[in-house]
Amino acid sequence: MKAFYHLPGLFEFYGLYSIFLPLFRRHREYFYDWCEISSVYGAPSDCLWGGGRVGFGQDRPEEVADLMREYDISACLTFSNSLLREEHLSNRKCNDLCALFENSRVVQNGVILSSDLLLHFLQRQFPGFYFVSSTTKVLTGFQQFENELNRREFRYVVPDFRLNKAFDSLDALAECLKRKVVFLCNECCRYDCPDRKKCYEDVSRKNLGEDCADHLCVSPEAFKGYRFSDAMKNPGFIGIEDIQNVYLPRGFSHFKIEGRGLGSAVVLEFLLYYMTKREYQLKVREEVYLDSSLDLF
Repeated sequence: MKAFYHLPGLFEFYGLYSIFLPLFRRHREYFYDWCEISSVYGAPSDCLWGGGRVGFGQDRPEEVADLMREYDISACLTFSNSLLREEHLSNRKCNDLCALFENSRVVQNGVILSSDLLLHFLQRQFPGFYFVSSTTKVLTGFQQFENELNRREFRYVVPDFRLNKAFDSLDALAECLKRKVVFLCNECCRYDCPDRKKCYEDVSRKNLGEDCADHLCVSPEAFKGYRFSDAMKNPGFIGIEDIQNVYLPRGFSHFKIEGRGLGSAVVLEFLLYYMTKREYQLKVREEVYLDSSLDLF
């Protein structure tokens, strides 16, 4: 079996992927043969339907769409705002993005969402997409998660990262449902955080342009920001040995790497760790670092 990665930063890290994807194709021997890129997900700045993180991508959507099309990789729009109302569905920018990305020729593009209101709208207006149920729903109960997997409108469902190691229940899933699970691998959020849903709702309000106070994270480690070394200590972390030796043999093959709100240099470290053979990591890092067109930080 192969692992299929869903990578962060469709718009946010266009510059990084414009260097990395040609390298991935031209020197496939640098990378593990047991993994492929399934999709790259994200949202541009000032995106009303956006959620999860406040998008900051400034690159032209046409160029982003062309890059994904050139390398036959699915572009997945992150429209996971959970607080949308009927009047938000007519937003011109988001509808224009859907019109641009719906017709992708060879590889079907998708939309990650949290709102059933938006889901039903997109099913009617842009039926060419596949749909992904977002982790921002914070479905921490396994029965909730299984119910979501049984919804036919979703190709994939991303569970809350705290279900990553619920192997007794995961193993009992039907094979057709296992193929729909996309595990969030490298979450750094506190494992017992009681405010995860509130945090996502705060991002949704900001994307709607509402005047609201910033959500204050109660984690004692919040001041440090995201650190991959800390994420690796998280009880929900999924490393490459876990993917190869635990998840693939169990019938799970889809894995999501978070990181839209981070810098290109950190996301590159994810690409090195999860996809690049150790003996070639320095070579890939140098190829990217020495490209003067990329602002790494």
